[in-house]
Amino acid sequence: MKIKKIIPPIFVVLFFILPIIVYPYLPNIVASHWGIEGEVNGYMSKFWGLFFMPILSVILYVLLLFLPKLDPYKKNFSEFQSHYDNFMIVIFGFLFYIHSLTICWNLNYHFNIVQFFSPAFSVLFYFTSILISNTKPNWFVGIRTPWTMSSPIVWKKTHVLGGKLFKLVALFSFFGVFFPSLAFYLLLIPIIFTVIFVFVYSYIQYSRYNQA
Repeated sequence: MKIKKIIPPIFVVLFFILPIIVYPYLPNIVASHWGIEGEVNGYMSKFWGLFFMPILSVILYVLLLFLPKLDPYKKNFSEFQSHYDNFMIVIFGFLFYIHSLTICWNLNYHFNIVQFFSPAFSVLFYFTSILISNTKPNWFVGIRTPWTMSSPIVWKKTHVLGGKLFKLVALFSFFGVFFPSLAFYLLLIPIIFTVIFVFVYSYIQYSRYNQA
């Protein structure tokens, strides 16, 4: 078994080990949500605050593990399987990092949590860009608009552009480390722009090739 395959389930196990260790040291009600300025604006019971993310990680792992097998274009997955495996490692590392930050905050190690989220989102979107740039047509991974799904050429052109745009999203997200008051907007605005732009771009490219 390749090392890439065993790292995600290791993260899943760690998701449960960490809450079990810290459970006796946390209050019955824990902070679970923060506003755009880093202020706490949501709470939940200790059990769900600690174990919601681990339970979610199990569901997500099973889903991501079987998606390639369920896809009608499953053969295409083999062409970018390595990038898909890398992304699985990154997504579980990302979630574990976020979960660890929330636990640390509830252990009274207070800090601007939004500022600490920024580098994690930057890494996540960077590897998203790599995955997008290398995907082949499929039903689950990538920029799936009616026009990319209808044309391999439009799929390729849209994903090449989308990969570049997500690298820019990663860059803007990282700036949230230095400008914590703007971190939320440095993430949200580039993402919204990217989603809208690639959607419109795929339509324009499809129209162009369809008329040719």
